[in-house]
Amino acid sequence: MPEDICGRIQVVQIPVGMLRANCYLVYGEKSRHAVIIDPGEESETILAAIRERRIEPVWILLTHGHGDHIGAVGDLKNAFQIPVAIHREEADMLIDAHANLSGLFGEPVLSPPADRLLKDGDGIEFDNHVITVSHTPGHSPGGVCFGLNHHLFTGDALFKETVGRTDLPGGSHVRLIQSIRDKILSLGDDVILYPGHGPITTVGEERRSNPYLREIV
Repeated sequence: MPEDICGRIQVVQIPVGMLRANCYLVYGEKSRHAVIIDPGEESETILAAIRERRIEPVWILLTHGHGDHIGAVGDLKNAFQIPVAIHREEADMLIDAHANLSGLFGEPVLSPPADRLLKDGDGIEFDNHVITVSHTPGHSPGGVCFGLNHHLFTGDALFKETVGRTDLPGGSHVRLIQSIRDKILSLGDDVILYPGHGPITTVGEERRSNPYLREIV
């Protein structure tokens, strides 16, 4: 589980489930307060990482509502009694296995409903920082990225050397490319990108080498 330290914030990447969706623990080195981003499956693996670091989760933040990103939400919410936040356009995905696509594969995934519904430009206070919410539709209608200092959690919008699929219900390649152009590539090259699947990368790396972005860079 690679880790990256930026100032007083530490990030831990935990790939979980059959699709190896990345769950992230983001926490203050001194306060030990944490946010959990996209706990897709394997709640015991995530809980073990939390216990090992002796951190205290205060939020569950979801980049989008597909089943492979929400499967452990219920266990973690129950364990820590903390709120769940997702974009308002994807609130139904938490409580509807058809909407979150898990029902199509014969293994329905459900989650407790959201405690906070997000919109573009929202800020979530965390350890004297503000986590910014950028609406990045395309992979799904209510997909978002979470920004903190020089870190951006991109969900399934952008990966290392590829982009999120847009052939699922609610997907749009045009909207995805526009989201990436306006909300991700507009950032500095040194911004670290934490995708929903696969390895960590940077804005600069994707600007230079991602073949799917040649039409906009």
